[in-house]
Amino acid sequence: MKFKLYAFLIFSTSFFSLVQAKTPIGLIETPLGKIYISFHQETPIHRASFIELAEAGYWDSLTFNRVIPDFVAQGGCPDTEEGFNDPEYLLKPEFNSRLTHIYGAVGAGRDGNPQKLSARCQFYIVQNKNGLHRLDGDYTVFGQVIKGMDIVDSIVNVNRDQKDEPLSSITLKISIIYLSPEEIKELKGNNPI
Repeated sequence: MKFKLYAFLIFSTSFFSLVQAKTPIGLIETPLGKIYISFHQETPIHRASFIELAEAGYWDSLTFNRVIPDFVAQGGCPDTEEGFNDPEYLLKPEFNSRLTHIYGAVGAGRDGNPQKLSARCQFYIVQNKNGLHRLDGDYTVFGQVIKGMDIVDSIVNVNRDQKDEPLSSITLKISIIYLSPEEIKELKGNNPI
């Protein structure tokens, strides 16, 4: 009996160590290719929200609905004139001076609300190679593209209308994959981000 308990403890400790060593990575699949994003530990509410929505399949019926070269590719629920007013879909900001709007930063969209609450149903990826630091402290940065900025560059350069909406839909299929540090390093390749 003691042997079985000891074997179980060794197995479960090894298993949980293996599971804990895996990191959630966002995988955004589009008709133009795949984008992989890592999540910042400093923004646990936004991180958990994105993962929850991805695992529930929320994003899979939505698109990149606003694309502007040298600015952002915005995906998720579209902007509305009335803004975002459903409390279930609003998150308190998680500003961090170390998390800025550099090329490839992933941030949470929002309307002009004075509390700077994020719309959890909307995200954007910074496509400006110089960054968009005028957005720092106004929008929460919760992730970083680790592979696929070439895809983001292609997305923002598609034909679009006067509202910056792509003329042909760029659909989203977002899932969460769990990778070890070695797998993440391999995925990143020579990407300096």
